[in-house]
Amino acid sequence: MTNGPHDAMSRRAMIATIGAVAGVAIRGPRDAAAQAQPPSGPQRPPSTVTIPPRDFGPDAPPTTYFTDPDVVTVDPRFDAYIQRNSAIKRLWTGALWAEGPAWSAQGRYLVWSDIPNNRQMRWSEDDGRVSVFRTPSNNSNGNTFDFQGRQLSCEHLTRRVVRYEHDGSSTVIADAYNGKKLNSPNDVVPHPDGSYWFTDPPYGGQLYEGEPDAPGGPSNPAGRLNPRIGQPAGFVPGKRELPTNCYRIDPSGRLDLVVSEDQVPDPNGLAFSPDYKKLYVASTGKGPGDTGPGGKGDMSVFDVGANNKLANQKRFSDFMIDDVKCGPDGVRCDVNGNVWVSSNAGRHVGYSGVTVWTPDGKLIGRIRLPEVCGNICFGGPKRNRLFMAASQSLYAVYTATQGAAPG
Repeated sequence: MTNGPHDAMSRRAMIATIGAVAGVAIRGPRDAAAQAQPPSGPQRPPSTVTIPPRDFGPDAPPTTYFTDPDVVTVDPRFDAYIQRNSAIKRLWTGALWAEGPAWSAQGRYLVWSDIPNNRQMRWSEDDGRVSVFRTPSNNSNGNTFDFQGRQLSCEHLTRRVVRYEHDGSSTVIADAYNGKKLNSPNDVVPHPDGSYWFTDPPYGGQLYEGEPDAPGGPSNPAGRLNPRIGQPAGFVPGKRELPTNCYRIDPSGRLDLVVSEDQVPDPNGLAFSPDYKKLYVASTGKGPGDTGPGGKGDMSVFDVGANNKLANQKRFSDFMIDDVKCGPDGVRCDVNGNVWVSSNAGRHVGYSGVTVWTPDGKLIGRIRLPEVCGNICFGGPKRNRLFMAASQSLYAVYTATQGAAPG
């Protein structure tokens, strides 16, 4: 044991460090976040990178002292939808890009897509087990369950929407419009009248998430990429032929265009309001080889008429929060009409996750995740648990509300 000047300095440094950490703990997460703010520019809340670093895993030590510090109230109205004593949990990790979570109420399981790995995964509610549900999945993206409990999937590789029937067969319910092949259906939602509504951006034209166009197509103009590599014998690559639109599949099988590229370029996630009188459609950035207008990372809302015609398009939000672009992707509504939207904020730590909005476009809350969030859904036996497919992982948190629609 020594008492030299270096030891004294080390002890003083250690005491100062302990004091700083203790000060953060005493002040609480909100005060600590305020201390960490730069004098100007985007805020950088220290969520998900706390000291010590937060562990979101199922066996992680407690992080919740009444309210999860990464479930953030922006407006007091959000407090009514927060489930106290409930923590954000990472249920599973291991995907290349997780998307399209959907809840089977009858089966009590969650299915989601791991697009680049060409598979669908399943999380079982009874024991938390994760297994491969369907492989190959044709690079499926968005999934949902209709009012009869049948799974719908949007497939990038085959550029179509399919339905899995109760007898184990599958049905192609949309693959072309006016004789031209669809681009890469992305997200789909059911309507009580038996119709299905889906978006058709160009993102499946990427080598990573589907297959590039045949030589000369928008995502393979020079023809250097070989879309047959990695595909089964006899595979015939397609070529993008249509603008990026939204469609309605009538119960008769007829396919109608409901939102054009001029209205919402590169449409992505979509959801109905609880009364089915409004349709929300997210618009994301340009896809591969996209020569159209490209999305601006915002969302539009339409009035849905009695004849299924959309009218009165309005910009719901530009998703700029604290000067940070929280790009929208997947979207769901709760029974109160609030709009829950996945957030892609890139490298702005603390802004990726989920943003929550009132029906009139007022931000009321955020859920901060350590990964970019691609899509969300409500599930669980009471449909009060929010599942979040975020990059490589699946997260969940209980809420004090319920999802408004099946799947």
